[in-house]
Amino acid sequence: MSFCKHCIQGVRHEGEPLGNLETIAGVPCYIATPAVDYPKDKVILFLPDVFGIELINNKLLADDFAKNGFKVVALDYFDGDGLAADAMNSPSFDFMGWLSKHGADQVRPPLDKVVAALKAEGVTKFGATGYCFGGRYTFDLAFDNVIQCAVVSHPSLLKSPADLETYFAKSKAPLLINSCEIDQMFPAEAQAKADEIFGDGKFAPGYKREYFPGCTHGFTVRGDMKDPLIKAGKEGAFKATVEFFLAHL
Repeated sequence: MSFCKHCIQGVRHEGEPLGNLETIAGVPCYIATPAVDYPKDKVILFLPDVFGIELINNKLLADDFAKNGFKVVALDYFDGDGLAADAMNSPSFDFMGWLSKHGADQVRPPLDKVVAALKAEGVTKFGATGYCFGGRYTFDLAFDNVIQCAVVSHPSLLKSPADLETYFAKSKAPLLINSCEIDQMFPAEAQAKADEIFGDGKFAPGYKREYFPGCTHGFTVRGDMKDPLIKAGKEGAFKATVEFFLAHL
């Protein structure tokens, strides 16, 4: 499956990350921990886009979830090979060549290792929030009922309707989809199909889809905050995600 140009476009955000880089089961992770007391049996798995945990935007977003009371584990499932920030908007970068080295055989094992290690530490409930590339693996974790709540924002690598139908048939995890107006990877047809399959109470665990006009694929992580519509979309998707986790995890 091809990717759209927006998969490696965007704006680098500014701020000072508050979390820590740690290794869990041999996998580098960015850990964002609430400053207040929080449920130790719950963790949000942050599944980043192709820029991985090194992109400051992803770290800041993980920190924002921690500020809302969730411990967050953002995984480096690219083994240190996430795209560099300067690849953003670069027409010369061989994105498909990079992608060929980061398929399910490379990405899923680190996820499973981290989940097993966290379970050994007493974590019993997992939410996952997946962005672009990470949306594919949020679905895969949900297929196997590894997670108890799933959120995807402008997901990539999903096949519609097949993956939506598989989710409906296999998963018990409530699902939130943050969608947008311009998204080649999860276009209007896929959005409508998701509503058809999950909506109107058909999916018992719970389903919601948010839609943000004027936003393009990647808006929740790499959107230009100077654009009022994208700013509203990024903030709206974050609020919806927090509220969904609070309600279902």
